[in-house]
Amino acid sequence: MAVNKVPSSSVLRLELNIGVDEGGNPVYRNKSLNNVKPAAADQDLFDVATALAALQGYTLNGISRVDGAELVQV
Repeated sequence: MAVNKVPSSSVLRLELNIGVDEGGNPVYRNKSLNNVKPAAADQDLFDVATALAALQGYTLNGISRVDGAELVQV
């Protein structure tokens, strides 16, 4: 029997540098945007993430996309 991968959801995650700790090490926090359309283009998500990061009071350190899917036996 074959198994198909069915995209279910995506999450856009921004990693923000919020400062340094007592030891001088950088401290990061994640902001996640849920329910992103799985069909959304990577470039569009990157553009949205950089625009949202410009509204934050912290420096953007990284952008990631986490795709979720279900495995369905057919």
